[in-house]
Amino acid sequence: MRIISPRSIVLLAVVSAAGLGVSAQNDPPPAEDVSRVEAPAERPNLLQNLGLQPEQIRQIRMMNRERKPVMEAAQQRLRESNRALDMSIYGDSLDEADVQMRLREFQQAQAEVARIRFQSEVELRKILTPDQLGRFRALRARLTEARRNAQQRRQMAPGDRPLQRIRQLPNRQQQNRQNRPRIN
Repeated sequence: MRIISPRSIVLLAVVSAAGLGVSAQNDPPPAEDVSRVEAPAERPNLLQNLGLQPEQIRQIRMMNRERKPVMEAAQQRLRESNRALDMSIYGDSLDEADVQMRLREFQQAQAEVARIRFQSEVELRKILTPDQLGRFRALRARLTEARRNAQQRRQMAPGDRPLQRIRQLPNRQQQNRQNRPRIN
C-alpha cells in the first residue's frame, strides 16, 4: 500500500512536464487548430505558466536524472516491504514479532520514499524565482481542487452522477406509469 501525498503528485507533474517540455522545445510549434476547444481537465502547460528559463530547465532535468534511479529503488523497497508485511500477516501461521518487524521495515521504506519526494520539492523550490513560486502555488491549488472534485464525482452514488441521472429518467418515468393505479 503506497501513500502518495497531493503535494508529491503535483511535484511529479511539474518535474515531468518540465522534462517533457524541454525535449519538445526544439520542435517547431504546431499549427493552431481554431476549431479545437481545450478541455478543462487537461493539465496546464507548466513550463509556459511558470516561465522557466533555459538554465532552470537544465537544472530540473539534471535533478530528475539524479532522482529517478534513487526514487525507483526506494519505491521497489517499499513494494517489497509491503509484500513481506502482507505475507507475514496473512501467512499460514501468525508471528506477531515478525509482523512488527515487517511493519517497521515498511514504515522505513515509506519514510524513505517521502524523504526523497520532499527533498525533490526543496530542490525545485530552490530553482524557482519568487514570481514562479507564486505561479506554482496557484497551479498547485487549481490541480488540488480539480483532483478533489474528481474524487467527489467518483464517490457519488451512481444515481447521483449527472449523466447517470439523465440516463435513468426514462426508466423512472416508465416505472411511475406502471405503479400508478389504473382507473377503469
